[in-house]
Amino acid sequence: MRRVDAHHHVWDLAVRAQGWMTSDAFAPIARTFGIDDFTTAAATARVDASVVVQTVSDRAETIELLHLAAHHRVVAAVVGWVDLCAADVRDQLDECLGAEGGAFLRGIRHQVHDEPDPQWVCGRDVQRGIAAVGAAGLVYELLIKPQHLEAALLTVSALPEVRFVIDHAAKPSVATGELEPWLSGLRALARRPNTVCKLSGLLHEADWQHWTANDIDPYAEAVIEAFGVERVMVGSDWPVCLLAAPYAAALTVYDDALPALGAHDRHALHATTAMAVYSIPDRPEASVT
Repeated sequence: MRRVDAHHHVWDLAVRAQGWMTSDAFAPIARTFGIDDFTTAAATARVDASVVVQTVSDRAETIELLHLAAHHRVVAAVVGWVDLCAADVRDQLDECLGAEGGAFLRGIRHQVHDEPDPQWVCGRDVQRGIAAVGAAGLVYELLIKPQHLEAALLTVSALPEVRFVIDHAAKPSVATGELEPWLSGLRALARRPNTVCKLSGLLHEADWQHWTANDIDPYAEAVIEAFGVERVMVGSDWPVCLLAAPYAAALTVYDDALPALGAHDRHALHATTAMAVYSIPDRPEASVT
C-alpha cells in the first residue's frame, strides 16, 4: 500500500525568488530545493507518493510542477495557482490541465493569509474563481490563519459543491499554546461536509528549537476530533519543516502526538485520505524517470 506525503514544495531560487522568506530566520532553507532532493528525503521515510504544492502566485510555477509530475513518479498530484479574480480563470485552468502533466493537477491554492483584507476569500470575484476550480473537478486549498476562519466558513458554506482542503490546520499558535479562537473556528469548518484538513506545517507554528510532541498533541487531537481520520491527511511541509525538524520527523510527529490511534487510522492519515482527495491510484503511475 502507498505512503503519501500530502504536502511539500520544491523551488529553484535561480528561476524565481520566494518572497515569503522575509527574515534571516529562513536562512537555513534559503537555497534551491529540487525534486531530486525531495525524492532522496522521501525514500528515507518510505514515502512513495506526494502532493507538491505551489509557493508563489505565478502560473508558470504551476506548469513547471506539472512537468515534474509527468517525469518523476514520486509526484502523484499537483496543487497549483491561477488568478481566481481574473475574468478568464477557466481559461487559465484549461491551460494548466492541457499542459504536459496536466492530468496531475488536483487542486488550486492562493496565499489567502497574505492578503491585507481578512475577508478577501469572501469577495465575489474570488468566490466565482473558486467555483470555477470546483467545476473543473479540482479541490481548493485554504491557506489561512485563525483570523481568517470566519471568512473561510462563509465561503465554504456558499460553495457546497466545491471540496475544500484546510492547509496546515489553519496555522494555530502552537508556540504560545493558545487554542481559541482557532479551535471554535476549525470546529465550525469541520461541520461542513465539503471540508478536509491537513495535519501539516504545525512545526512551523511551534518553537523551532524547543518543540516536543506534547506541544503538537492538543492541536493534532483537536483536528482528529473535529474531522475524523477519514477527513485528515498528514503532510511534511518539506522543506519548510527543516527549520524545525528533519523530514522523517515532520511526518512522524503526528503519530507521536496521537499514540492512541490504531494501525487503520494511521494508514488513513498517511495514505488513504490523501489518495481519495487527490485521486492518487493504489499503484504508481508510469513516468519518464
